[in-house]
Amino acid sequence: MKIHFDIEATPQELRNFFGLPDVEPLQQEMLEVIRKNMSSGVVGFDPLTVMKPFLPEQMQSISGLQKAMWQAIMGNAKPQSADKDKKETK
Repeated sequence: MKIHFDIEATPQELRNFFGLPDVEPLQQEMLEVIRKNMSSGVVGFDPLTVMKPFLPEQMQSISGLQKAMWQAIMGNAKPQSADKDKKETK
């Protein structure tokens, strides 16, 4: 026997239902502090430094980010003859 429920609820309603704290005011306050520090030019609040903890290790530098972007864009653009040569040499 299978029972299927469809429940429509907002994230706020689910947090209240499960008894989780409302962190939205704290979140808004933190974002406002980050915005003020970024706009006033405080050291350590440039976009790269702020986002660094959220990026994978290989993308934590500008060159790493550029390399990843080039690989994503140009990775599928290899000529067929290069793939063919690799298979023949194996």
